[in-house]
Amino acid sequence: MQVAAAVPPSGLPGLPDGHSRIVRAAGAEWHLLDNGTALDAAGVTPIGTLLCVHGNPTWSYLWRRLITGATEAALGEDPRPAWRVVAVDQLEMGYSARTGRMRRLEDRVAELGALTDELGLAGPVVTVGHDWGGPVSLGWAVDHPDLLAGVVLLNTAVHQPEGRPVPMPLRAALAPGVLDLATQSTPAFLETTLSLARPALAPEVREAFRAPYANPDRRRGIHDFVADIPASPEHASAPELDRIAAGVADLTVPALVLWGPRDPVFGEAHLRDLLERIPHADVHRAEGAGHLLAEEREYAAIVLDWVAETLAPAPHSDVRPSDGREAPSEPIWAPMERNARRGAPALIDMGAGADGAPRVIRWATLAQRVDELAHGLVAAGVRPGDRVSLLVPPSADLTAVLYAAVRVGAVVVVADAGLGVRGLGRAIRGAHPDVIVGALPGLVAARALGWPGRRISVATLSRTLARSLAVEHSLGDLRRLGKARIAGGSELPEPEPTDAAAILFTSGSTGPAKGVRYTHGQLSALRDALARHYDLGPDTGIVAGFAPFALLGPALGARSVIPLGDVTAPRTLTASAVADAAEAADATVLFLSPAALANVVATADALRPSQRAALTRIRTVLSAGAPVPVHLLDQVGELVPNATLHTPYGMTEGLLMTDITLEGIRDAATTDADGTGGVCVGSPIDGVDVRISPLDDDGRPTGRLTTDPGVTGEIVVSARHLRDGYDRLWAVDRLAKAHATLEVRRHSTGDVGHLDAEGRLWVEGRLQHVMVTADGVVTPVGFEQRIETATGGRRAALVGVGPRGTQALVAIVEGGRAPGLADADLAASVRAAASRPLAAVLTTPSLPTDIRHNSKIDRTALAHWADALLRGEQAGRP
Repeated sequence: MQVAAAVPPSGLPGLPDGHSRIVRAAGAEWHLLDNGTALDAAGVTPIGTLLCVHGNPTWSYLWRRLITGATEAALGEDPRPAWRVVAVDQLEMGYSARTGRMRRLEDRVAELGALTDELGLAGPVVTVGHDWGGPVSLGWAVDHPDLLAGVVLLNTAVHQPEGRPVPMPLRAALAPGVLDLATQSTPAFLETTLSLARPALAPEVREAFRAPYANPDRRRGIHDFVADIPASPEHASAPELDRIAAGVADLTVPALVLWGPRDPVFGEAHLRDLLERIPHADVHRAEGAGHLLAEEREYAAIVLDWVAETLAPAPHSDVRPSDGREAPSEPIWAPMERNARRGAPALIDMGAGADGAPRVIRWATLAQRVDELAHGLVAAGVRPGDRVSLLVPPSADLTAVLYAAVRVGAVVVVADAGLGVRGLGRAIRGAHPDVIVGALPGLVAARALGWPGRRISVATLSRTLARSLAVEHSLGDLRRLGKARIAGGSELPEPEPTDAAAILFTSGSTGPAKGVRYTHGQLSALRDALARHYDLGPDTGIVAGFAPFALLGPALGARSVIPLGDVTAPRTLTASAVADAAEAADATVLFLSPAALANVVATADALRPSQRAALTRIRTVLSAGAPVPVHLLDQVGELVPNATLHTPYGMTEGLLMTDITLEGIRDAATTDADGTGGVCVGSPIDGVDVRISPLDDDGRPTGRLTTDPGVTGEIVVSARHLRDGYDRLWAVDRLAKAHATLEVRRHSTGDVGHLDAEGRLWVEGRLQHVMVTADGVVTPVGFEQRIETATGGRRAALVGVGPRGTQALVAIVEGGRAPGLADADLAASVRAAASRPLAAVLTTPSLPTDIRHNSKIDRTALAHWADALLRGEQAGRP
């Protein structure tokens, strides 16, 4: 049955009228959406074309936001360079003609070329493809190198990864007796695809996608598209897909891959295959999104920002902001190699020795172990740039394999086990490691959950167990391989300061954990900043209740010890465990999270005299990651009477930005004249610059930077030891670098605060926790501090409920047996302390906090909980 092309009905949600065209090419009529007419009418000449190709069973409506966004960007009050957007309905699909002809992949690629010839596209052209529109668009890209300027892909595949079956939904549709029924006779395939969107599509949007496929005759193209999937090498379209896949690997134009990880059709193996073919591609993973990414997330702004910055760059954009790379310091392993001639202890592994005694690893042993493992990794096929995920608890083994991997130029992937299996799996899949080094629990999880990467076990496993877990080597194997390679006189590769060295994952306290990239030069600069500011070096003993500090010990040339307990659960750390560690390492420096400090104080009564004596030798205490109450610091000071207590401000993206002592906090409390409140985190350390991007009336950063005192806004920092960027989060990375210039690298922290007249920084909360009431912008921390003081130190959170701009403030205080409204006396004291109208005062037995520090309050979760509770719902605990 043949049906002519048609124009969609007017009034489809999100699609302005006037963009539809009918064009005849390749012997048939095509429907396409094209904003070229609108640009011409406004007298605007586009600088290029975005050629958008949908997959199966969608149509050009999928690209409506990109068409609208590009048009508004070109014709708005502050116009950007214009891009024409041409979104085609492939033949037999959408509102294009139904010719009754079966079309193979080769036909679709050739016909798309005929259409662009008819349109007279002269370039530059950026192809945009989704689903099986991806191979079609890439086929056009391979065939038109003279016009091609870039490639954008959303959840697609250019080839089925070797050894992987066709995705289950497609296998089911291809099954004998199912294909016709599922794809044409009924709308099952169409409905199943539309149901993949999370959140669910609005009914009117779902109806718009259904409209061109209203009967079996109009669904023949869906059937043929599925039937044309090359499920085997013998399939008629397999040679064309092979040709395209080979051609893609030769593309050198800029590329952007937008990926929804919750896709049952195209999974992580497909993304990995794409990135192996186009390794230079920018990647943005939209956690929580799936197959219909274009419907689930605001992708259009990302695409338009990317083409603007990548394909229409500002003059001299090839010059990177200064970050100190031109003057690199020594590699992070250099102090360890220098200390190799010393017999002094390097690491102390509490409880790992005979009969539970501390195990002492001396510098010579550590340096030898690292050297052997490094050579062993090379012998096992690990190459510079390979990603090595470490699923090893904090220990001497973790330290040795981490430094070995960094030494050979591999990129270590460090994700905290405290993220939980789900969070850890999301981090590992997102990082796509080439190798996983793990203890048994990590290897079991990797096998069970299908995490990527070759497997290396810390311990030597039985052959049966190793085979079941797909383990290729143990650390013992690597040492033997390494010794043989050393005996043969082989050399190790020498990483450059600009080479990637590590991906460190954030705590996940403000959304899915993000991978933070560091180069070798930046890790060295971080090490140097810590050593310089806190006078850390070869004669320093560090008790590290926070794993990153333990891993930095060898880089500092300092001996380090991790106290007994779970460092991923800081509230489990006892005073006795800390004191025993301090005594074992003759430590003078102690680093603990605020939650760990609280539990140390709470368990101090169990300390023996010898343990208390060990704590008197502590000279420096560091605690960061969340605000530390003064009363807690006072209690800690009683345990470490000879120590200076510091509460530095930093983040995974830059571990140390400002610093303040307990005395400085007390001084700030008496001299903060502006009354804005918050937590004083001190002055920037040497080499760090702090600016503020003031908030507007809607609580958003304005973009300008200031050092004026008393101005609340987003905190923006600059330092040589800042991170390189976020891994495979292009859009997030772009926002974080919004204030970077050609001369200065800056990081937008997402924290809000202000500077005082003395140049000290005060943190007032997170940007996403800023509330906007009818009376103006409110930041939470200052009010929470006053409430905590009034309630005798009980933790509190201030959240907003209701629409932004008219939000009502709700205070939530920790304590009580069951969540609900606070009693009258508590509510009265909280309201008096808050000094702002409160819609309600609530209590809950415990406030939800982050995983890593057990200190950062999840105000977003609390706001949802409070809103539900006040609406009369059974909200339970937050």
